Amino acid sequence: MIANSFKSVTALLSIALLSLVLSGCAPLVVGGTAATTVAVASDRRTTGEQLDDKTIQLKANSELSSIFGNKARFVPVSYAGHVLLLGDVPTEADKQKAEEAVKQIEPVNKVTNRLRVGEITPLSVRTNDTWLTTKVTTTLINTADVPTRTMVITTERGRVYLMGKVTPNEAERAAKAAAQVTGVNEVIKVFDIISPEQLRQQEELNAELNRAADTQPANSSSSSSNIETMPVQ
Repeated sequence: MIANSFKSVTALLSIALLSLVLSGCAPLVVGGTAATTVAVASDRRTTGEQLDDKTIQLKANSELSSIFGNKARFVPVSYAGHVLLLGDVPTEADKQKAEEAVKQIEPVNKVTNRLRVGEITPLSVRTNDTWLTTKVTTTLINTADVPTRTMVITTERGRVYLMGKVTPNEAERAAKAAAQVTGVNEVIKVFDIISPEQLRQQEELNAELNRAADTQPANSSSSSSNIETMPVQ
């Protein structure tokens, strides 16, 4: 009983820490002993890529807001320069227009456009999506051999999107675990798939770049992006 309680508390603390880092409320630390150091060190992106992703999301929100105002809703999520574009737009033409605008942002290298054409999603649905993201994150933290700290988890209308640099086995384990969470309609993998050998080489490179405080994005040409929808049983 005590062991289970400790595990649950640890998972909740990990989610809180992860949320702070991703939201920008916690400092990004390289080296030292700050609590956020663990999250940064565990991320398979370089420190430069992580900073670039935050910048991309800010620029995307600003650019799209200036173009569409309050007629649409956007949730741009960036991972190593790969932007997953979620939200609601009035027309198909607006959907394409938003994608083209995001593609012009540096250093975006790819856009996966999952914008929905229709009315803006109600607040009640968005609130439920936030809760689902929390539940999925908790589940993945407690799933063996799933690198949660290098993954970005986003939910839109019950559809859970998973991003990150993972091996095929890690991708499969994460998707299966997420699909078991009550309330999840679909699990959509937007992973950059890498081999175990590529992972080892990349982690060595990232460690070297982070030690040198290099803010240039790592070369990710050896990885491939795969998008796959997994039906929920």
